Amino acid sequence: MLTKAIKFQIFVLILIVFVQASFVDAQIKYPETINVLQTVYNDEIQAHLTYLAYAQKAISENYPNIAHLFVSLATSESIHARNFKQHLIDLKVELKEPPKPEIKVSTTKENLKNATQTELQEIDHGYPQLIEKVRSEGHEAAIRYITYAWESEKQHRELIKKIKSGTGILFKMLSRIIEKTPNRYFVCQECGSTITELPKDVCPICKSSVSQYKEVERIK
Repeated sequence: MLTKAIKFQIFVLILIVFVQASFVDAQIKYPETINVLQTVYNDEIQAHLTYLAYAQKAISENYPNIAHLFVSLATSESIHARNFKQHLIDLKVELKEPPKPEIKVSTTKENLKNATQTELQEIDHGYPQLIEKVRSEGHEAAIRYITYAWESEKQHRELIKKIKSGTGILFKMLSRIIEKTPNRYFVCQECGSTITELPKDVCPICKSSVSQYKEVERIK
């Protein structure tokens, strides 16, 4: 007759075999999806830290409202990263944390230009290509959350576009206007949607309740 200790050991062995089998199964069924999720997870961590660094630079140059925009974008990117990380965990994948990124911080004027270029690249080329790769394997949850990130990046572009025209010789003039009219930013905790006015009922991207939005606090 098996003792409780032996039964427990057998249970643990079965559990280990099950976990290993799930991992192998995921690798076989969704190899491209796993690669894409790891890539976008790394990218979102990079974006999150970059925007925080840009925010600190804006504060040091006395642009608190531009800093607030960068913090709001960083908040959105962190939600994307969290979602991608959770999908990798759900797929029983050993998560590879990215190395500490090298972040190039310039003047706020240049940082705005860089942010604009990065967002445009992701919207027009990066995310469409990644979604196409994932779609071929049919992992619906991954497709959905990568699409959420893509749609919120479009919102980021529109927010940055308001000051894009001022990154030339009119930057100082435009920045003064921005600093006189502070914005409020709200980020959906489900998908990372970033807006300046709350919707009436649901998030325009993921359709979650408006209660999922949280206002981003200003930094000092």
